Amino acid sequence: MSSAISTVSSLAPAPLALYVHWPFCVSKCPYCDFNSHVRESVDQAAWQKALLADLAHEAAALPGRRLTSIFFGGGTPSLMPPATVAAILDAAERHWGFAEGIEITLEANPSSVEAARFADLAAAGVNRASLGVQALDDQALHFLGRAHGVDEALRALQTAQGLFGRVSFDLIYARPGQPLPDWEAELTRALRYGTEHLSLYQLTIEPGTRFHTEAAAGRLTIPDGDAAADLFETTRAITAAAGLPAYETSNHARIGAESRHNLTYWRYGDYAGIGPGAHGRREGVATVRRKKPENWMAAVDRNGHGIEVEETLSPITRATEALVMGLRLAEGVDLARVTALADGRDMVDRDAVATLSRQGLVRMEDERLIVTDAGALLLDAILREVVVTDEPDAR
Repeated sequence: MSSAISTVSSLAPAPLALYVHWPFCVSKCPYCDFNSHVRESVDQAAWQKALLADLAHEAAALPGRRLTSIFFGGGTPSLMPPATVAAILDAAERHWGFAEGIEITLEANPSSVEAARFADLAAAGVNRASLGVQALDDQALHFLGRAHGVDEALRALQTAQGLFGRVSFDLIYARPGQPLPDWEAELTRALRYGTEHLSLYQLTIEPGTRFHTEAAAGRLTIPDGDAAADLFETTRAITAAAGLPAYETSNHARIGAESRHNLTYWRYGDYAGIGPGAHGRREGVATVRRKKPENWMAAVDRNGHGIEVEETLSPITRATEALVMGLRLAEGVDLARVTALADGRDMVDRDAVATLSRQGLVRMEDERLIVTDAGALLLDAILREVVVTDEPDAR
């Protein structure tokens, strides 16, 4: 009996995730380098039709799979008409079928206008909300270019918690001049609202943003070095003590409440990506949609899909991506699987691993490589030391 079960399990199709990008926002935040755009008007009927066509193309390229998660990202997906969300979910279920307990997440701004849509979004099938709260301080929200205030955000959070089975929210810390005690108080307050998942990001200065211009002119400085490290370590200590340990570099959750969709990325599973600028990974093929909304729409009208790049990845590239993504996770990465992706080539510098292990920055558990809490502060440097990225000679 156990042998038969094993055989059936081994023949079952691998799970699949779906990412849907809605590129529109009411305004552009000064720190944001995401593919988001402000438009005076959006032809909602045309956008629904184009997203459904893009979805159908991906479904034809990945037949016989079942969806374990769907994520509506942006931009501001809570600006999508609930009818469009419902149409996409209906089509996705028709094309692929849903796994039992599928996670369906939608990113939302915590404004009163968008909170008014939450009931309809839940009725459409969304069962997890990710709210861009970003700060529990009105002055900080103004600095970050957010349209909502703290009280409005907390009302939206309460509404979301009453309508969706699962709720997460984001906060941005390491803001200019932010003292450690102030962040400790803000995070402690956030944890009192009973959420099961928090995404906590250090503010970074990204090229092409208004903050980048301000920083280049010397008008904006964010904590770095020891100050940033103290903020990071304090964040991990406070969330762990509250029962929401870090399961990924910037994500914290109660056990079992991790974002299953994002785990697909970090565990290097297959995911289809539709909408402007969306990326996908399907069975060793990387896809990238056209980024500008108008160009994506024209491509869908012309070709039936919005793909700009469709590239078969080399075994070394796939293995490298799996390593880089997997080492962000507290669970680490299975090196045997990485070696298999690389067609049998060992992708890590074992001498570097041994040295970093003696320094307490990484550890090995059988063939699983794990970055420790101390090493998480130095993840980029560890990746440079550990990952063997050069392609073998073609001779």
